[in-house]
Amino acid sequence: MDLLFELYRKLWRRTSLDFQRSLIHEIRWESRLIGITGARGVGKTTLVLQYLKKEFEVSDHSALFASMDHIWFSSHSLLELADQFSKEGGKVLVLDEVHKYPGWSRELKNIYDFYPELKVIFTGSSLLEILNSAADLSRRALMYHLKGMSFREYVNFETGNSFQALTLEEVLQDHEKIANELITKFRPFQFFGDYLKKGYYPFSREFGELYDQQLRSIVNLILEVELPQLRKFDLGYVPKIKQLLSIIADSVPFVPNVSKLSQKIGINRTTLLTYFHYLNESKLTSSLYQSNEGISLLQKPEKLYLENTNLAFALGRNVDIGNLRETFFLNQVSYKHQVTLPEKGDFLIDRSWNIEVGGTGKDLPKPGIERHYVAADGIETGLGSKIPLWLFGFMY
Repeated sequence: MDLLFELYRKLWRRTSLDFQRSLIHEIRWESRLIGITGARGVGKTTLVLQYLKKEFEVSDHSALFASMDHIWFSSHSLLELADQFSKEGGKVLVLDEVHKYPGWSRELKNIYDFYPELKVIFTGSSLLEILNSAADLSRRALMYHLKGMSFREYVNFETGNSFQALTLEEVLQDHEKIANELITKFRPFQFFGDYLKKGYYPFSREFGELYDQQLRSIVNLILEVELPQLRKFDLGYVPKIKQLLSIIADSVPFVPNVSKLSQKIGINRTTLLTYFHYLNESKLTSSLYQSNEGISLLQKPEKLYLENTNLAFALGRNVDIGNLRETFFLNQVSYKHQVTLPEKGDFLIDRSWNIEVGGTGKDLPKPGIERHYVAADGIETGLGSKIPLWLFGFMY
């Protein structure tokens, strides 16, 4: 265990508190079992290390961070670590990438039941593996999901500002005042284009020009390793699914014709609908339905988007601007709100607000229609029911 402490201290010293994701202030850290999920690269490890650095001195042996893919666990069990750590006065055990440890959910359950003096925080990047094991921990763990950076967080990251998140009601009702105040402190379009291309994952600075290649590596890992292992995904279909993701990126907001698509890429209809569901589970895509209630495995989505705009640039060839705008809107708003497809328009938020997304020339809603708005790209400030698209990126 001394080796784990030594590695933890190295990470503690290297961890910066200069920029912190908003989720760090929302988590109820006093809970005994906390799970933090999220796609690879969104910043889960940094977040838990920042929590430890804020709460504990480097020399404090009552806290320990351990990565579950470390070779130490090839000859020691998680229960063994918890038992020894507890006997030596340990209080907070942080386990990174738990999905890489076989049988992790069962051992976490045992730790929770038999070591009540320990608080355990765990992270997991394999969303499918976490979903598989969620039932074992459902009554015990307080779960949180960390998305990639919002546009607001990206601006804070790049500028050192500390702009606060807005509610949907503030964006809809006070957007003129808010936008006018914000543009005195930064120019949105100095950052918006870069955010769409490389601002969602915090590791963009680390990889630079290799950023798209790193995103494709993450996609390959999900398609070639996780889906075959956890969802019996046929490896022979991987090239065709990659082709599908490229088609989604380059299409005008993609309305899947399942019959034609299954013929085009050579996958039968039932299998294709099942794979749509798996891609959505893996956070590679986002499916839009007319209702989010009672969605079945074989239900066809009304529209299909990539999960974020950075994936579109990494996987597409000629990315459609209309698709980008709608992908951005859906990604930013769906974190805290239910988004469905209305009878008319692009998006319906919480069954109450109808939003159309477009460019500067997008027509305003017809007079007299309540709760109908336009989210317009290319404008710094809005007027009335026409709201700058970028401002919806300040909602988390």
